[in-house]
Amino acid sequence: MDIEQARFYMIEQQLRPAEVLDPVTLEAVSLVRRERFVAPAQQALAFADVALPLPGGRKMLTPTVAGRLLQAAAPKRGENVLLIGTGSGYLAALLAVHAASVRVVEADPVLVSLSRANLAHAGVANVTVEEADGLQGDAAHGPYDLIVASGAVREVPAAWLAQLKPGGRLLACVGSAPVLSVRLYTPAGGSRALFETSVDALRTPAAAFAF
Repeated sequence: MDIEQARFYMIEQQLRPAEVLDPVTLEAVSLVRRERFVAPAQQALAFADVALPLPGGRKMLTPTVAGRLLQAAAPKRGENVLLIGTGSGYLAALLAVHAASVRVVEADPVLVSLSRANLAHAGVANVTVEEADGLQGDAAHGPYDLIVASGAVREVPAAWLAQLKPGGRLLACVGSAPVLSVRLYTPAGGSRALFETSVDALRTPAAAFAF
């Protein structure tokens, strides 16, 4: 497989038709080596628009979903970002291209270890992954300019909104399957719908908001 050609086709034939057109977003997708976040046995599908399996029954975000989330989040240089749920570490790496730092909280210790290894292998130095209950956020290191939830919740926990800086923003997938809406929130709790998608429910020790 020609890796660079596959990456090019992923951008041109998957992301652009899905209206991922922001040049900064596409730059990040070009720079982050997605194949380093995919298991060796799955390398042939590294750039396919499918949700590849992860340990514990989880799934990696498809390239299209990851690209749309990154475009909507729009991390800026100098910003501190909190990511709820790590998956393979790929979305954290995308956010880290332009953010100053990314902290990730993940309840599954297996995914914590996996994403740490993937990020190290990819040479991503400005991401920290910690095992913690994602519903609680990470108040000890906040407030944050941007919070992104990579898993779906029925409603946004108040703790996340409380950990935003004034003028900050929160991106979360909210609702009940099969109707899940990615919404952008302000610290005061106002929100607007951006697009509909399908992602795993957020895995957390506290099940109050989980599916």
